[in-house]
Amino acid sequence: EGPLPRTGGEPCCFTELHVHLDGAIRPETILHFGKKRGIPLPGSTVDDLLKYVSYKTPVTLTQFLEKFNHYMPAIAGDREAVRRIAYELVESKAKEGIIYMEVRYSPHLLANSKVEPIPWGHQEGDLTPDEVVSLVNQGLQDGERDFRIKVRSILCCMRHMPSWSPEVVELCKKYRNSSVVAIDLAGDESLKVDASSEHTKAYEEAERCGIHRTVHAGEAGPAAMIKEAVYLLKAERIGHGYHVLEDPELYKELLRTKMHFEVCPWSSYLTGACLPDFRKHPVAQFRKDQANYSISTDDPLIFNSTIDKDYSIAKEYMGFTEEEFKRVNINAAQSSFLPEKEKQELLNTLYEAYGMVPSTS
Repeated sequence: EGPLPRTGGEPCCFTELHVHLDGAIRPETILHFGKKRGIPLPGSTVDDLLKYVSYKTPVTLTQFLEKFNHYMPAIAGDREAVRRIAYELVESKAKEGIIYMEVRYSPHLLANSKVEPIPWGHQEGDLTPDEVVSLVNQGLQDGERDFRIKVRSILCCMRHMPSWSPEVVELCKKYRNSSVVAIDLAGDESLKVDASSEHTKAYEEAERCGIHRTVHAGEAGPAAMIKEAVYLLKAERIGHGYHVLEDPELYKELLRTKMHFEVCPWSSYLTGACLPDFRKHPVAQFRKDQANYSISTDDPLIFNSTIDKDYSIAKEYMGFTEEEFKRVNINAAQSSFLPEKEKQELLNTLYEAYGMVPSTS
């Protein structure tokens, strides 16, 4: 039973803005490609594999990131696998009641043409980041058609690999009319970005070309990383952003400008990004202050979760009401990276599903 009423067994309408493709792969699919490609995995059954890949008590962000090394070699570099994981994610999310989703990934981490060393040292191949984007687009579009939901994608730059960023922004430009709507920066927040960095140049180019911008900031890192994202990289949304509360001036300013925070409560608990007491979670403060934020799953494979998990945490520990869940989904739709006309269509669908009169503000 989800926090929003479900009628006739149909899931209600949700919008999800922060989910990682490589953190949302079905364990069965990992086992299939591991076997097909002769790539050893830590387990030969779903349960065995999940013992290594998934977890439910907090670890450090570094330990969390190591989970990907256990299974990504089975997927990365395989054309069929890349297309299939995109398609299957759309199917899974449609079953959860998601009607619009933005899924993000690093094209380079799913490729295996070794531009630079990849953390999982699998064999070199000929799958380029460009072809990865094309394959993911095909999988997403097939999923949209079959499961009747709308999906767009966001391409990630990685903090530890500034040399990839120029290509990421070029891929955003090339595929902007074929699912790609934005650029993101993910990875280790201890790696700061300066004005001369390739990341900064990529974001400047994105802004110049009208490509939307989001940045992972203030998850494990301090409020200063959110400042960097907003003022240096001109981010329009912040991935996580919990530590903004440590800088009251910045928080006040971002409330005023209605900066959107993509929050993932269960993820923030498991990565140690926030204190384990959900009652004191930054999201509780965001709710109180009527901040502009939405709720997402982040990495459902690793956190063994669906959107219901995050909603039930918000309901149980933070006193969220049905009205607040509706507001959060309206926020997500308004802050989505869709063109205005499609955004309005999405909002109208939500207003209708929620029995709400559209706000004119």
